[in-house]
Amino acid sequence: MQHWFFLSGAIALEVIGTTFMKLSAGLTKPLFIALMLLFYVASFLVLTLALRKIEVGVAYAVWSGAGTALIAAIGILYFQEAITTFKLIGIGLIILGVIGINLGGSQ
Repeated sequence: MQHWFFLSGAIALEVIGTTFMKLSAGLTKPLFIALMLLFYVASFLVLTLALRKIEVGVAYAVWSGAGTALIAAIGILYFQEAITTFKLIGIGLIILGVIGINLGGSQ
C-alpha cells in the first residue's frame, strides 16, 4: 500500500512543479525556475519508489492522467483559464482512461 502513497506524492510534486512552470512566466523568473526543477526532480525520485511495486504502465498512466486533470483544474480555478465543454469531456476521458488502465493491470 505504501507504493500508492509514493505515487500520490509523485503526482502532487509534479503538479506543484508544473504550477511553478506557469508562474515562471516563460522561464523568466529564476526563483520559480529553481522551484520548478526542484519539484520535478523530487517527483521523478518519488515516482521511482512507487515503481518498485506498481507496473510502469499503470503508474505512469495514473501519474500523468491525475497530473493532467489536476493541472487543468488549477488552470481553471487559479489562473482563470476558460472552462469549456470540450475541456470537461477531455478531463473525463483522461480519468476514464486511467481507471481502465488501472483495472487492466495485473497484481
